[in-house]
Order: sequence, then C-alpha cells, then structure tokens
Amino acid sequence: MLIERELVRGAVANGFATDLWTLPRVASLIKRVTGVSYHPAHVWKILTEKLEWSVQRPTLRARERDEQKVQEWVQETWEQVKKTPKSGMRG
Repeated sequence: MLIERELVRGAVANGFATDLWTLPRVASLIKRVTGVSYHPAHVWKILTEKLEWSVQRPTLRARERDEQKVQEWVQETWEQVKKTPKSGMRG
C-alpha cells in the first residue's frame, strides 16, 4: 500500500521537520498521496484497523544528557538525600 510505504520512509522523508508521525501529519500524508481528506481522529482507525499499526512513544531523554554525570549524581547525591525508613517503623 502506498500510504504504508510512505509511513515507513519516515516523516522527515515526507517533508516534516522531525521523524515523529502524528495523526494530523498522517492525515496530511494521506491527502497528499491519495487526494482523500480524513479527520485526524479517523486516521487512528485507519492506522490500527486497516494497517495494524500501534502507538510507539519516543523515549523522553534530553539530547544533552550526560550519562556519567547522571551516574555520579545517583551514587553520590541521591544516596545522601533519599529518605530511608527508620528501623522498626512502617508507613
């Protein structure tokens, strides 16, 4: 199917700024490729029922993330600030 082939190529390859497919972007793609307009909410049914696609959420991590600094913080700072229950006390 032509729509699925374009989806696999990616959003950037189809002229979008990022490679994240959203329902409005898919609706725009369908309109461009087929000339048929769909409301973005209906696009969800097309993706899940006709094409058998599912939601894939991107991981939320900053591009600037420094893994070494994160590990240092976990090992040093977190150990100092985390709360631990006093022995014999339950919440």
